Amino acid sequence: MNNFTPREIVSELDRYIVGQNNAKRAVAVALRNRWRRQQVAPDLRDEIAPKNIIMIGPTGVGKTEIARRLARLAQAPFVKVEASKFTEVGYVGRDVESMVRDLVELAILMVKTEEAKSQRLKAEDLAEERLLDLLLPGEKNLEDAKDGSSTTRDKLRRLLRMGELNERMVEIETQDSQMPNMQVFGPQGSEDMGINIKEMFGNIFPKKTKNRKVKVSEARDMLVEMEAEKLVDMDKVQTLAKERTEQNGIIFIDEIDKIASREGGHGPEVSREGVQRDILPIVEGSAVNTKYGPIKTDHILFIAAGAFHVAKPSDLIPELQGRFPIRVELDSLEEADFVRILTEPNNALIRQYQALMETEGIHLKFSKEAIAEIAKTAARVNERTENIGARRLHTIMEKLLEELSFNAPELQDKGLSIDDAFVRERLSDIADNEDLSRYIL
Repeated sequence: MNNFTPREIVSELDRYIVGQNNAKRAVAVALRNRWRRQQVAPDLRDEIAPKNIIMIGPTGVGKTEIARRLARLAQAPFVKVEASKFTEVGYVGRDVESMVRDLVELAILMVKTEEAKSQRLKAEDLAEERLLDLLLPGEKNLEDAKDGSSTTRDKLRRLLRMGELNERMVEIETQDSQMPNMQVFGPQGSEDMGINIKEMFGNIFPKKTKNRKVKVSEARDMLVEMEAEKLVDMDKVQTLAKERTEQNGIIFIDEIDKIASREGGHGPEVSREGVQRDILPIVEGSAVNTKYGPIKTDHILFIAAGAFHVAKPSDLIPELQGRFPIRVELDSLEEADFVRILTEPNNALIRQYQALMETEGIHLKFSKEAIAEIAKTAARVNERTENIGARRLHTIMEKLLEELSFNAPELQDKGLSIDDAFVRERLSDIADNEDLSRYIL
């Protein structure tokens, strides 16, 4: 885990997310506490539970993005789930334990990729030898190989490293992992609990191989991947992935307000409360069975989020409320925030569209007045229709540049400036007409 201070974490989040300082500070402290826990004496370390966070705020204000960027910063397995997708045990649908299984699968993939990278140099050497065998078939295993053949191999090796042979065609053998098509219905969650049908039948059916003719440059990449995969120790990968999941995993539960039981409710409310009670033991800390063995959830960080327009956080069952001790309210976005979102972050929308147009050779420039007009339009449409936060900027930018994007390859004028008059011309009719903006924006 990267050893960032809370201030450094907030600074890193500021590069991608505008505002929401309270939420950033809360997640920064939660992440730093993980590092602090690792420094504590082992007898007390297991007793320190993560302080789970619940984010309250309308859609499109940065709740998911904060959690996703935090996980990337911590190099931690991260999975986002929607609470409304889960159903109470006994009903048809996804069971809540699947979120932990998804997390460990992601951790396996992360660790496997890292291990393959660490074996890259060795894999490249092995791939080079295999390529030379393909270019000089039957030469390597000849015990009485003359000096001439060895010299030929060395010459080919030099040419290969210089890239002189990249266009030559070679035939390599690849495994065809296709299986007979079948669909098996079993108990809920059985596919994740170690009963892997594909793996069971994969050992019964013989693996097919097929020969492919490819260029040397492509063959080298394929052989390096194949050799790196062979060098990876899967037992080590599983052990590391399980540890990373248990110690560093982050689960983001979105739309938690959708399973909050409203007072005086009937019917479906029972199922909502049932989902909460199913989630409770996972958040409290329990062992979830996966095909890689049991995973303890005691130290996984849970971040929940919801708009809470209709329900309130107090509508959640008291036991679940107690497991999310840190509550952060995110601010609705104003016109000034939209201006900052369009220009400040590293992945700002203006930069994205400029980069896209640059691929067509078009240099796109936005005046300050144009950016202000876009922000003003987004704020006005959000007020009059559904408030979808920063996502409104995506719909407005697409509409604004729709004609330009379509005609870009045929345009002769490669330098274009967009001012406030252009923005008003393209958007004024739609923005002013509430019915039109509801359907188009």
